Amino acid sequence: MGPLSGKKYIEILLNPLRDHLWGGAALISLYISILSGIVVGLHYDVADPFYTTTAIELLIPYGSFWRALHYFSSQAFFLLLLVHLAAVLWKNETDYKRSAWIRLCLTLPCALLLLFTGYVLRGDATGEAAGAIAEHICLAIPLIGTQINDLLFDLTDSGMRKVYIHHVIGLVVLGGVAAWPHLRRYTANWRNHLVLVLLTILVSVGWTAPIEPEQFGLLFIAGPWFFLGLQELLRYLSPFVAGVVIPLLPMVLLCWLPKKPPGRNRWLLAIGLWLLAYAILTYICIERI
Repeated sequence: MGPLSGKKYIEILLNPLRDHLWGGAALISLYISILSGIVVGLHYDVADPFYTTTAIELLIPYGSFWRALHYFSSQAFFLLLLVHLAAVLWKNETDYKRSAWIRLCLTLPCALLLLFTGYVLRGDATGEAAGAIAEHICLAIPLIGTQINDLLFDLTDSGMRKVYIHHVIGLVVLGGVAAWPHLRRYTANWRNHLVLVLLTILVSVGWTAPIEPEQFGLLFIAGPWFFLGLQELLRYLSPFVAGVVIPLLPMVLLCWLPKKPPGRNRWLLAIGLWLLAYAILTYICIERI
């Protein structure tokens, strides 16, 4: 079977109820992100993150392209993973054991943290805001908050060192272990995703990856786009409730999602309402910027 034509590929992606390649597309985007990330990581220095990030574009041959390729492929991976999950839930054709389903669901927070730590590692205004808020949330967790922060971030004492290790090793390994049984059953043929690969390359050639210099004197600096709803929620609730309890709610609902209606439909509705509320909070935060 030859590679899919552009028209056929888009037609299949837009009709996930008949057939879908969302999971394969997410995996191909992850491969591109890892390969481009290796190139970017070779020139990154945790001791001076902002300078080395900007120097990659200014001093390294085709550095702007490689950094853009890493950025856009990472965004594509996360978004395609979400759509793949939505398509699987909609079709309801899989029948995993509870332990296997929970293990597979853990790939979602791994992917989210992988994307989040990438923003922090930029060392720009967005990354610093995201890192500061993340540390504040961790420290607000009762009893074990300090230990969790020391494990995940510890930006004050360790700088970017721990975040970098988690980004390039820890989260990749954890996500791979969680998804490995699934990946052994379903593989991605890159020939079926040539349209996606070419589109990612074209976008990376035409647009540079964002980076924001430090902005002194501003009272409000926005974090990553997927972090804005949580950032807005922190204005109304305590850090532990807004940053831990509420974000964990859809993960708990997803992990223990009933396999059959009618209970399944109610849980899916609850997840959908949570996503709607989060989208509204994100919009409010964007309007505030």
